[in-house]
Amino acid sequence: MPHEPTRTSTTPPARYGDPIYHPTAIQQPVMPLPELPPGVEMVTLPGGYRTLAYTQPTTPLPVPAVQPIPAWAKTTALLAPTVGGGIAAAGFGISYAAPGLIAMTEALWAAVTLIAAGAFAPLLLRAGRGSVRGGAPVQHITQHVIASGMFGRATGTINHR
Repeated sequence: MPHEPTRTSTTPPARYGDPIYHPTAIQQPVMPLPELPPGVEMVTLPGGYRTLAYTQPTTPLPVPAVQPIPAWAKTTALLAPTVGGGIAAAGFGISYAAPGLIAMTEALWAAVTLIAAGAFAPLLLRAGRGSVRGGAPVQHITQHVIASGMFGRATGTINHR
């Protein structure tokens, strides 16, 4: 048994057929039951031992009065799934509409560049034509560079026409 004391015996080992003597149990002092503090009782454990233990109070706890649920809490509880479903539907709608929105923004940028090109084209054409039709004359510059040898000095002439 695990609860027996582990003292060595002073008697020689018993031979087969010798009587075995069991010592008498020593009685431990027991506290009289009237002196036990409240909440402590003598209990018997599953192994057969009797011991003192704290026990649960036997008096039932008072139950608080049930209060009605406010109307705003009921309304919020009923609206929460609806709002969540609406957010989920909006998320699916945006995910399906995203490619179309990307195409629309690209088309709008193309329209903006087309308008900008249409506005600047006449200005650029007017600036280019003005010099040919009687504005400032166009200058042509020709340059001739001559070098002799790999490390030779280069000489050249510039002609303005």
